[in-house]
This record gives sequence, structure tokens and C-alpha cells, in this order.
Amino acid sequence: MKQLLGKLCAVNGIEWIRLMYAFPANFPEDILEVFVDNHKLCKYIDMPVQHISDKILKSMRRGISSRATYKLIEKMRKKVPGIALRTSLIVGYPNEMDKEFKELIDFVKDVEFDRLGVFTYSTEEDTHAFDLGDPVSNDEKQTRRNILMEIQSEISFKKNQSYSGKEIRILVDRKSSSTAFCRSEFDAPEVDNEVIVESADNMKIGNFYDVKIVDTYEYDLFAKFKATDPPKEIY
Repeated sequence: MKQLLGKLCAVNGIEWIRLMYAFPANFPEDILEVFVDNHKLCKYIDMPVQHISDKILKSMRRGISSRATYKLIEKMRKKVPGIALRTSLIVGYPNEMDKEFKELIDFVKDVEFDRLGVFTYSTEEDTHAFDLGDPVSNDEKQTRRNILMEIQSEISFKKNQSYSGKEIRILVDRKSSSTAFCRSEFDAPEVDNEVIVESADNMKIGNFYDVKIVDTYEYDLFAKFKATDPPKEIY
């Protein structure tokens, strides 16, 4: 994996490379060196943890313990300062009781992921959990999801505030009239935060620009752009 990422980073014309769906069990820690040595690799890792309770991780057959998960996250942040970590969690798993959900709450508060998605459990045939049934009610699943997302909204707002007044590099994804909807290297398309730039007539979809953050919300950044330097295009 390290060699593959290194070769991708050597390809001319590529501006950003984003690592998605990195399985936490047996994570190739040597690739963290590539993040430090090559600016083309976005400081972003999407690592679907799913849960943090050892009981549930074992039932899900995730191949990693709670303690090892915490240690891996700590190592990622230590070796790659400023890296944005995204994860996805599942609530309402068949044997998720109050104790296991409390562990999940503490996990979200302790780690403070930069990006977080929470999904409610649903049964699927031919999975290890299918025979466990679906004992947690849909209302309870939704309540648990809302609790985690409320915690995450506060975390995200705090992290976004740290960008206020700073210049960041963005990629324009789409435009509506004179407003550009963009993303930074810390955001994957469609699932993460957006950087919104008004009065963006001179900005083009698919181009990179440097913008200044002027306002922040829970999941959005607002920026201004001055057309002084030519944009960098994707080839």
C-alpha cells in the first residue's frame, strides 16, 4: 500500500489523492509516512470503526479491540499532525444495550472525530448478525443516532471555528448562480463539510483556489475569493 500511494503521488497532473474506507484491523501503519512526505496525499483518512464496545466489535467480527482502536487513532494523529479523521458508526445493533451505547457516546466525545456519520442498524440476510434478530426499536435507534449527531455537531462547530480568518485551498465541485460550493482536502465529496464562496463568478468548476474563511457553522465554512492568481486546473 505504501509503495502504491508513493507511485500515485508521483503521477504528474494529480493534485489530491484521498484515502477512503481504510479498514482499522491490520491497518498498514507504514503509509502514515507518505502523508508526511507528500503533499498530494490529502491529510484525511476515512476509517469506518462501526462501534467501540468490545462485545459488539466481536459480534460484528471486526477483528480489532476497543483498546487497539484507540491506540491506532492516537498513533495516526501523532505521526500526521493535522490529519482529519472520518468514521462511520452503527447504533441499534442487536446486542447494543445502554452500557454499550454509553461506551459509544464516550468514544465520540473522547476522540472528537473531524467527520462522523451515524447509521441505524438494519438486518441483512447472509450476514453474521442476521440470526440475532432486530430487537432494538426503530424509535430507539433514531434517538441514539440523534444523540451522537448532536454531540458531533458541537465538535464539528468547534473545529470549524479554528479555520476562521485562515486561508485554505479548495476545489470547486459545483456552482449555483454566483455561489460556488467547494471542499477542502479535509472533506470527501457529498458526505463531508462544504466551503461556500459567494460572488464566485471568476471561479470555475474543477479548479483549485486559495480562499479565506470568513464565517463558520457546524458543517459549513464560508469563504471569500480574490481573483489575483490564476487557478490551478485538473488535467
